[in-house]
Amino acid sequence: MRLVDYLIVYEDMKIYLDDKRKTPVGYVGVKTPKQAINMLKKYDVKEISLDHDLGDDEKIGTGNDVLLWIEKQVFTNKKFKCPEIKIHTANPSARKKMELGLRSIKRKLRWS
Repeated sequence: MRLVDYLIVYEDMKIYLDDKRKTPVGYVGVKTPKQAINMLKKYDVKEISLDHDLGDDEKIGTGNDVLLWIEKQVFTNKKFKCPEIKIHTANPSARKKMELGLRSIKRKLRWS
């Protein structure tokens, strides 16, 4: 990792959750929901982009698990700063489910 990468991590963190796609420039790549949630707990994340299918749903989890964790934080943790959330999954039914969760988060943030 170059010094510039460290600055991105601490100043303008963007997380990209995906097990197969290449991490875009400017993002920190993670492969599991656990890694993504740990980053959200540890850093002030500006943006997160979520894939749904990450291999073994039972053992690893899905991108929706991260979205559900964010939703819980938005509703129960007044100190939580919600990042901008993007969904990049190719799974159409999972995308619909995740978009419903995203709408719930956005509604709560509008009314807070």
